[in-house]
Amino acid sequence: MNQSSEPHLSFSQSVGKMVDRAAEHLKLPPALVEQMRDCHAVYQVRFPVKLSDGEYHNFKGWRAIHSVHRLPAKGGIRYASHVDQDEVEALAALMTYKCAIVDVPFGGAKGALAIDPRRYSADDLETITRRFARELIERGYINPSSNVPAPDLGTGPREMAWIADVYKTLRPYEIDHLACVTGKPLTAGGIRGRVEATGRGAQYVLREFFRHPEDVKLAGLSGALEGKTVVIQGLGNVGYHAAKFLSEEDGVKIIAIVEWDGALIHEAGLPVEAVRQHMNKHGGVKGFPGAQYESNGAACLEMACDILVPAAMEGQITAQNADRLQAPLIAESANGPVTFEADEKLRARGVVILPDIFVNAGGVVVSYFEWIKNLSHIHLGRMDRRLDEMRGERIVHALEVMTGKKVTDDIRTELSTGADELDLVRSGLDDTMRTAYQEISEELHREAHITDFRTAAFVVALQKIAHTYAEMGR
Repeated sequence: MNQSSEPHLSFSQSVGKMVDRAAEHLKLPPALVEQMRDCHAVYQVRFPVKLSDGEYHNFKGWRAIHSVHRLPAKGGIRYASHVDQDEVEALAALMTYKCAIVDVPFGGAKGALAIDPRRYSADDLETITRRFARELIERGYINPSSNVPAPDLGTGPREMAWIADVYKTLRPYEIDHLACVTGKPLTAGGIRGRVEATGRGAQYVLREFFRHPEDVKLAGLSGALEGKTVVIQGLGNVGYHAAKFLSEEDGVKIIAIVEWDGALIHEAGLPVEAVRQHMNKHGGVKGFPGAQYESNGAACLEMACDILVPAAMEGQITAQNADRLQAPLIAESANGPVTFEADEKLRARGVVILPDIFVNAGGVVVSYFEWIKNLSHIHLGRMDRRLDEMRGERIVHALEVMTGKKVTDDIRTELSTGADELDLVRSGLDDTMRTAYQEISEELHREAHITDFRTAAFVVALQKIAHTYAEMGR
């Protein structure tokens, strides 16, 4: 699935170029731009672990802190064999900007361990994760008030539960210990809606995009989201949920799914849930019945479609394949899927790109809700759900008195059911993504010299971060 990136720009350099391009539209001191662009600190750790084979294995990991203009610094921990320090620094920077865009009061951070988690048993992964967590906790790189990780590529709620347990063991009297990490299982202080939050956020972004006809026109499209054709790359957590929600709730057609072992193509629309179940059973998309299989999955990024959703890894759209892309609209659901050089080419062609620093911010938004839940020690909706239900019942009663007719059971249920935690999470996420989109769109249309969503998004982020520094007098 990987495309070779341009050798002269690393991932972090590519992000830095995008920051510099946006900074040209702002009257900010060069030193402040440099401070907002460069990584604040990086901790690298090496440690040995004795695994179930009886042998010691050495591991290498990082925790990068891009910005502490607001605390805690927030960012996931990924497990991947290909990861390096440059990638971790770039991802930490993106976290800073996306938190600013969606008004989540966090700085940016990122962590990683250079392993392929598929090569290890669950018991060995637990041993490795607990040791890595201890290394970070003992040096202050995991803490509810200063540095809060979350799941990322190769990790999930299970790993977050292990990390939280290690923190509790090392800090047994810290009452807010569950807030040291987000993305936990529900039974360990997690929040409903977190697993699917990034994919759900991408869905909300596309919904909002199609509520703005002037923006839809920029992409050479028209009409509503319903019926649009989509090619999606990566059916992991983010891609799966985005594809599932868009197809089942918004009526889009997923005409191609690109995975590591190839791609599936079906012009009438692929059944996302069935494809996911096939992948869970067989490890890839090959062999899925009722669809055309293409071994060269990367070539399917170049298919004609309305919307391309890269939801896999960074550096998938490069200067080598950018000119062959046919999608007029790209929604970056992965981090850094389009390199700076490719972005320049696509912008020149008029391709509309909804950038990663906004589109995939749903995860950190709901992580924020989880962090607040852990600090407040009460789940969302507990205080007001029954009050809402009583008010709803009063409205139903008033309608019956005024009309002299009995309200149907469906209407009664809809009006008198109070919002639970999942309802509130979805409402908060939807409102956050819509508000952030509107700020970016307004910036794009306010300044004639800003011609793309990515630059507009970075301008919004830099303005907010610079304002925070000014308020602190730094």
